[in-house]
Amino acid sequence: MAIHPIVVCGEPVLHAPAAPVESFDAQLGELVSDMRETLAASNGVGLAAPQIGVGRRIFVFDADDDEAGVHRSGVFVNPILVATRVPEGRPDPDDDSEGCLSVPGLDFPLKRAHRVTVNGRDEAGEPVSLTVEGWFARIMQHEFDHLQGTLYVDRLEGKWAKRWKKAKAELGYGEPGESWLPGTDPDPFGH
Repeated sequence: MAIHPIVVCGEPVLHAPAAPVESFDAQLGELVSDMRETLAASNGVGLAAPQIGVGRRIFVFDADDDEAGVHRSGVFVNPILVATRVPEGRPDPDDDSEGCLSVPGLDFPLKRAHRVTVNGRDEAGEPVSLTVEGWFARIMQHEFDHLQGTLYVDRLEGKWAKRWKKAKAELGYGEPGESWLPGTDPDPFGH
């Protein structure tokens, strides 16, 4: 197993749809193990393959699901996500805040659907399914977006989109070649 660098906004793999996984083999198992180790070192709650520079339809997650009162950890390969409607109105900066390991050090409020169901396969090719609500549904939508080539900051509206644009310019995000190595580089979220 190995910890991989996490690429930053501007890296082309983050802004293009990921390719489906076709072979459920030892190489896929090793990639998923590396993703889990990278996620643990990053102190994050989810990590998609494009975030480590691999344009494949895979994401891992590991976090408490407060709505259900359980800890959830797993992987989705070639996932399909079905969500309820995103509520109308402005996002609440306290309740709807979101961050991303590929947009290090920043967070912005974004409305998300309250409930989602994700269906896919695990690294062995076995079917997996998960229906979650609240914050955990946010995690699933965020990681699924990565597989579509969409970052959460691409969805920001109004003043939050303007603040992102300003922060992006100040931090120099948006150019290829930037990354950070969890467990070695300083944690951009201060964990």
